[in-house]
Amino acid sequence: FVVAGPGWAVVLDGATPRPGVDSGCVHGPGWLVRRLGGELAGRLALQGREPLADVLAASIKATSEAHARTCALDNPDSPSTTVTMLRWGDGVVQWLALADSPLLLDVGAEVRVIQDDRVNKLPSYTTEAVRAARNSRGGFWVASTRPEAAYQALTGEAQGVRRAALLSDGAARLVERFGLMTWDELLDLVDDEGPRELIRRTRRAEREQQVEGARGKRFDDATALLVRFGEARGHDKFRT
Repeated sequence: FVVAGPGWAVVLDGATPRPGVDSGCVHGPGWLVRRLGGELAGRLALQGREPLADVLAASIKATSEAHARTCALDNPDSPSTTVTMLRWGDGVVQWLALADSPLLLDVGAEVRVIQDDRVNKLPSYTTEAVRAARNSRGGFWVASTRPEAAYQALTGEAQGVRRAALLSDGAARLVERFGLMTWDELLDLVDDEGPRELIRRTRRAEREQQVEGARGKRFDDATALLVRFGEARGHDKFRT
């Protein structure tokens, strides 16, 4: 799910529920990302200067309140999503990354990769192990029903950013899963040929490449958002 406006952009990637797992919620991850994305958009559009972690925490709280009467919010398998946010102004780009949706920042001399990879470092990926590690210290954090998860996100800021790409993990597979290009090459591909070409190549690799021992689905949701930062105010451009 993508929301963006003058001075800000967000990508959310809802987690596919495991078969047979009771989430305790009458909604699915699609509802969660739309509701949370809307809450984030409403707050970011006000052009406030609250820290991005505060914006996310308030949005998670409001989203949880929206289904507290119908759903068991204390269920550890409640629907969840990654969150990657950018906000910029006066030459400064602020960012937040929660869970495994990467962010690429082109600062001229290098492409910085911002990635919360804690979910990739779990000792076990059984349903029970993932449940125990989810939103707990020493495990990994996602946006779900606990506002405090926002303060476990990676955050920071940078100056001199020329381009940025917000990616779901499914759109990062040409680098992470298949090793077919570098992060620099992926960013150039999205800039030169567009997110659609990135996803086309990803689907081709998913069909044709077999990765022994790879974790996760053979085909994964893929979303990419490119932001080009113009020199003049108001000239920022998006491609998704």
